[in-house]
Amino acid sequence: MNLILLGAPGAGKGTQAKMLKEKYGFVHISTGDILREAVAKGTELGKKAKEYMDKGLLVPDEIVIGIVKERLKEPDCNKGIILDGFPRTLRQAEELDKILKEMNMKIDAVINIFVSEEEVIKRISYRRSCRNCGTVYNIIYNPPKKNLICDKCGGELYQRDDDREETVKERYKVYVERTEPLIEYYRKKNVLFNVDGTKSIDEIFEEITKIVKIKNKI
Repeated sequence: MNLILLGAPGAGKGTQAKMLKEKYGFVHISTGDILREAVAKGTELGKKAKEYMDKGLLVPDEIVIGIVKERLKEPDCNKGIILDGFPRTLRQAEELDKILKEMNMKIDAVINIFVSEEEVIKRISYRRSCRNCGTVYNIIYNPPKKNLICDKCGGELYQRDDDREETVKERYKVYVERTEPLIEYYRKKNVLFNVDGTKSIDEIFEEITKIVKIKNKI
């Protein structure tokens, strides 16, 4: 089974994708993680991507599409995939359809986790990441026991450039302008399911698992 998780930055796509991976064994493909890894390594791709990410802008389609295409060719994707952070534009969605058709694959369900702009800003601008192990906290919803110190490894917590409030607002604006049209695109394909992202993590997961069960029976 192949899924797409849609939603604004901070909607909780990554959290739900990890839970789905643990429950069903799906391969979690997060373009955000792949791009950040490239930035950290200072690769040519990473340098180009960083220019856009630091401004809260979407990385150009040709870069992202190429990364996803190569990832989908890997053997482990045969067990089912969760696309998290891709597609983000209509062009990406159309290219994904072509790629999947070539591979005799299809998207079974697109789950749209929706939250307000105000909630997105709270979730992301108060986010802090550990420099050592990468664990993410929220100083309001999920604070560390000691201020700016990671509970797991004792590393320093910091705010990523793309988590700053002004950048988050720009990211949300870009999302509305370029990504929300995907909702209509997948609605017309009869694979779209809407989930309220303001509910608890477990409640959201329960709704998503119901969708997975329904689609598996079709």
